[in-house]
Amino acid sequence: MSSHDAAVVDVGSNSVRLVLYRVEGRSMWTVFNEKVLAGLGRDLRKTGRLSEDGSATALAALKRFRMVIERLPPERVFTAATAAIREAEDGPTFAERVQAETGLQLRVLSGQEEARYAALGVLAGAPAGDGVVGDLGGASLELTPIGPKGAGEGVTLPLGPFSFGTFPDDDPELRRTEVDERINDLGRFHTDTFHAVGGAWRNLALIHMHMTGYPLRVVHQYELSRAEALNACRFVASQSRRSLEAVEGVSRKRAETLPHAAVVLERLIVALGVEKVVLSAYGVREGMLFEAMDPETQALDPLIEGCADLTVRTGADATLGPTLEAWLAPVFNALDPIFPGRDAILLAAACRLADLGARLHPDHRADLVFEQVLRAPVAGQSHAERAFLAMAAFSRHTSSNNTPEPGTITRLLPDLARKRARALGAAIRLGCDLTARDSALLAHTRLSLKHDRLLLTTDADRADLLLGEQTGRRAATLAGHLDAKVEIRAG
Repeated sequence: MSSHDAAVVDVGSNSVRLVLYRVEGRSMWTVFNEKVLAGLGRDLRKTGRLSEDGSATALAALKRFRMVIERLPPERVFTAATAAIREAEDGPTFAERVQAETGLQLRVLSGQEEARYAALGVLAGAPAGDGVVGDLGGASLELTPIGPKGAGEGVTLPLGPFSFGTFPDDDPELRRTEVDERINDLGRFHTDTFHAVGGAWRNLALIHMHMTGYPLRVVHQYELSRAEALNACRFVASQSRRSLEAVEGVSRKRAETLPHAAVVLERLIVALGVEKVVLSAYGVREGMLFEAMDPETQALDPLIEGCADLTVRTGADATLGPTLEAWLAPVFNALDPIFPGRDAILLAAACRLADLGARLHPDHRADLVFEQVLRAPVAGQSHAERAFLAMAAFSRHTSSNNTPEPGTITRLLPDLARKRARALGAAIRLGCDLTARDSALLAHTRLSLKHDRLLLTTDADRADLLLGEQTGRRAATLAGHLDAKVEIRAG
């Protein structure tokens, strides 16, 4: 697995950001993230030029970013400048000044390039993503269809808050009318699923979590039904700036643009026939990193690879996860699916987490691993799948059914999924304890499920492996979760 450090300098219409990544194969780990809400495009509609105050703020931030990058330095540096610099009369002059004073050469993306990178970012974080990606920035909105063949041809539209006048606090209906006038002729973007990208929409999702008491504050892959999304949008659009600032996690500058972002999302949902909105924490920056990967790496599953990377960095044996997966596949492939089309991926991911807690205190290992897996910045999983893997990781280290955060688990997983997660954790525990986590030794044993009989066998010359009270207990626990009877024998 190749690994390297990368930096992305992203100069947007509203924010200027430096993100440092550790790229390990298919995984992209954020190790530093600094954002300045400069508002470069704030005056675009009125003057056609960049904001003077925003330019000064952005340039100061970029000078600081340059110094950070030079001190590291990362193997690769990517830059991206979007709608404000692309459209402003003095955009080229500002880019030249940035290069002269910081040495950073800004790559000014076209609207179609910006749309494509946003779509690639969503696909990097959710390879099975299907529908339309919408990336809302300070000055523009990019729409791009995605599906099994990847990203299609996108468009850019003047729908960012800075391409309008001040939000009409007393009458949001005026903004709805203005937005509707700019989203005509979008028939080819009709979709059931809308993947929302951008800081404003992430904040809107956080507000919805707060409103509904949602227990898992992880924005990536957070889902809202059509009705939930429309209600949230209409609520936010009707709020004053002061009331939005009072919401935890919403800054003063972000509160200025949130009502507009809510109206845009609402009108898109109606115009495109959207039935589900899925938030993505991945966008243009991750799309640029993803494009730089070789095709073989791009084709890897981000959840499996992320779980493997999360564990291997603790010094665990990299062969244990794949060996456990092969050992358990005959049992779990024979069961009715819990997550149709995803069970095999979740089995592989859970097995690669088998040794995540190896260096943690044994009295607290199960709880600590549960927390880490539930909230780990690993892409390629829904919130229900996060809960499933966290439960499996917990049960890998204990036979207790009293998982942490029972309210979170109950809300995200039905009974059958919780039972399956406990079974998977117990199976991984059996495999690890049977051979002291030795992959080569595990390959000489076999586990199978036939009707209501769980059979654990080993090669005849290794029959002594099956001796011992602990092996019997571990096998019996697993059999109980599978509603089966256990049989242990050599040969």
